[in-house]
Amino acid sequence: MKPALLDKKPDYPRSWSALPNGAERKAMVESELEHITQQFFGYHLVKVGNLSSEVSLTKCSIKHCVNMVAKAHDAAGMRSLSREMALKESSVDGFVLVHELDFAQDPHQILREVDRAIMPDGDLAIVGFNPLSLTGLRKLMWFNRQSILHEARYFSVPRIKDWLQLLGFEVTRVKYMPYSKFFTNRPNNIVTRWCQRFLPQLASVYIIVAKKRTVPLSPIKPKWKLKPKFSAVGASIRAGGVNSEKPQS
Repeated sequence: MKPALLDKKPDYPRSWSALPNGAERKAMVESELEHITQQFFGYHLVKVGNLSSEVSLTKCSIKHCVNMVAKAHDAAGMRSLSREMALKESSVDGFVLVHELDFAQDPHQILREVDRAIMPDGDLAIVGFNPLSLTGLRKLMWFNRQSILHEARYFSVPRIKDWLQLLGFEVTRVKYMPYSKFFTNRPNNIVTRWCQRFLPQLASVYIIVAKKRTVPLSPIKPKWKLKPKFSAVGASIRAGGVNSEKPQS
């Protein structure tokens, strides 16, 4: 297993158009996130990164959505590095990270920043590339070196789940989206539906939905020491020994 921390930052996509078949991929992710974010609750949602910012979430139950990007972008709401978020602690109710970990130099630090800024019981959605898919296998092929997908990290679902659990997140759902140009140009035909039903773990893209859990501290009651119980007989004997008169001679 390769380390999560890289010495050099991977090439970061400016927009969905930088990805192969970016428009189709965006429509697929956007459709799934529309349904997922309907279950989110709160006042503030942050979409992290260029790809996340371009995703429209019109059905999201959280109405105040902020697009956070590192550099100037048409959809930017605020500028901040994902590894050093300019957000207060416990101030955000939900986060959406679309392929942000795939193109990150230090994905651990991004998740730590999310953990710092998210509210208790806050919601998190992570979209990533599946290394077990045909898209993941293309990363190993020599003719794909020029594609920006070759720069992607392709973290597996179990690995992301381990990171989240260490930070106190409970994974509530994993959604697979089996779209690949090796099968078809249309992401919604019978082939992709068959793959989604019978081979979901081989999908090219996944969405992990998690919730930040906080364990309440239960106060430990002190153990009260019981006072020793004296019998009535013993008490009368001791009383008689103290107050009895001296025998007459």
